[in-house]
Amino acid sequence: MQLTTFADLGLRVLMVLGATQAVDAADRSPVRIQDLADQLNASRNHVAKVVNMLTSDGLLESIRGRYGGVHITEQGMRASVGALLRQLEGNREVVDCEGALQCPLARHDCALRRRLAAAQEAFFATLDGDTVGDLVSATKGLAAGASGGPVPLGAPTLKAKPTT
Repeated sequence: MQLTTFADLGLRVLMVLGATQAVDAADRSPVRIQDLADQLNASRNHVAKVVNMLTSDGLLESIRGRYGGVHITEQGMRASVGALLRQLEGNREVVDCEGALQCPLARHDCALRRRLAAAQEAFFATLDGDTVGDLVSATKGLAAGASGGPVPLGAPTLKAKPTT
């Protein structure tokens, strides 16, 4: 299953903020949306939309003004990854049987559609037991990278084999 860009950014925003901010620290600095966008190699507008939704759900706290930005909340660190993905993905099916090119099998209670919906739910259920905090803790170097500049994100790189 492939996540939407919105869901992907939502998880990445929470993980980056979780890694760079201690939730209980009173002196933490808010992170600007532009800084998040730069770090995630994403559009500022896309990140702003994601941050707006996460803030309205209580997972982030937004601070307005010149020195404003966002913080992750305790609720954000405890949020279930499976539940987050259900919310960020919205109520969309894996396949669009009734879109512009309507499938002729849609009106025959297609077994494929039901199986894909079950597989999608199984995917989310697999992640129900994981929290954002768990992901941050389990991602090698993520929390450690917080104090030394940008958090390294993206696909892992392969080390070149030594030549003999």
